[in-house]
Amino acid sequence: MITDCYDVKTEPIVNLRDFYGKPKHIVDICLIIFSKDIHNYLLDTYECEKIGALSTCGGDIIIYKMNYKGRDVAFYLTGIGSALASSMCYETHWLIGATKFIMFGSCGSLDREKTEGRFIIPTESYRGEGASYYYAEPADYIEIKNSRKLSAIFEKLNIPYVSGKVWTTDSMLRETVGLVEKRRAEGCIAVEMELAGVQALCDFYGLELYDFLEAGDVLESSGYDVEGLHDANHDLGKLYIALNTAALL
Repeated sequence: MITDCYDVKTEPIVNLRDFYGKPKHIVDICLIIFSKDIHNYLLDTYECEKIGALSTCGGDIIIYKMNYKGRDVAFYLTGIGSALASSMCYETHWLIGATKFIMFGSCGSLDREKTEGRFIIPTESYRGEGASYYYAEPADYIEIKNSRKLSAIFEKLNIPYVSGKVWTTDSMLRETVGLVEKRRAEGCIAVEMELAGVQALCDFYGLELYDFLEAGDVLESSGYDVEGLHDANHDLGKLYIALNTAALL
């Protein structure tokens, strides 16, 4: 059972030292980016320096450093899904020493009325994926520890937002009517694919995660509305929210 995978009694066999050597410290804050358009915009707009690379058999994922308002900030284009996003977060920490990660992506709204025109700051995430069970004891939900701190930053920046529970799923194709209704009944206002795993990993290794979302598609019992997904995926507005958050941390 997946709920049996939290093992802190024995040592891991695989160690990042075997792949990357000793851990390094170059920068404290790193953006986790999902949009190729946003990633390319940063490279085209700012002076960016390559400071590391995540090695995969499919090719390297480059980690860059830029400066924003006098603060060095790293960024990389992450993989989609809880397992990839969580492992890449820790590999990045090993390679550049970042301990504060700002993750911002799109999500599906489960409550159009609450999320329309507002960003979403998750307070808890339903663990409907697999990676989190390797890093945290079994439970239905995981607390998003820095949600209040991020909310205070949003208020300081005068950014409209709503706080609430979200649902992390491993399969958008299995977001059934029944599961949507269950999560809505528990108070979830959005669904995404990374947060529970990345939060569990950050808790396990003592890293800080700051996560916010922008609703694109809407999942309702009456049907599926995909109209806003592209804009939510690639919105440069949330990039500058992330950068201004980094400047305030």
